[in-house]
Amino acid sequence: MKTSWIMTAVVALVMMEPITAATHRWIMHGIGKFLHRSHHRLRETRWEANDWYPVMFAATVNLALFAGFNINGLGLLIPAAVGVTLYGAMYALVHDVYIHQRLSWFEDRRIGAFDRLAEAHRIHHLYNAAPYGMLLPVVPAKLRERASRTTRNPLVNV
Repeated sequence: MKTSWIMTAVVALVMMEPITAATHRWIMHGIGKFLHRSHHRLRETRWEANDWYPVMFAATVNLALFAGFNINGLGLLIPAAVGVTLYGAMYALVHDVYIHQRLSWFEDRRIGAFDRLAEAHRIHHLYNAAPYGMLLPVVPAKLRERASRTTRNPLVNV
């Protein structure tokens, strides 16, 4: 495997956090709010409208893979798609499985690092504001202080 492929995958993985935060802030809480608002409410069914976002993101990655495998000169899209996919898997594990317990893998177990991410996500749900990132969330100090005086959010299992 070429070093450039490994580096491309790593750069894509690392760049996904700021891209995710920006997408969450300006698309999911902006023009795409009509889908995302379902995530900020108690879920009444197994699925929510917000679940269309990972479907759209996966479709984009699949298009990149198709182009990388089939169009000369676009081969670096393959390791970039691998990096994006690794980020997506980590995001799903932390957000959907651990924090929102959409699968029962962690019902009786707590993981300190994941709990810190869950607390940042709880703050996001409390105020429908920052932090917008997931794996490296930046929580404004004022919101962290305000949230410390607020009871738990039923949408986040912290």
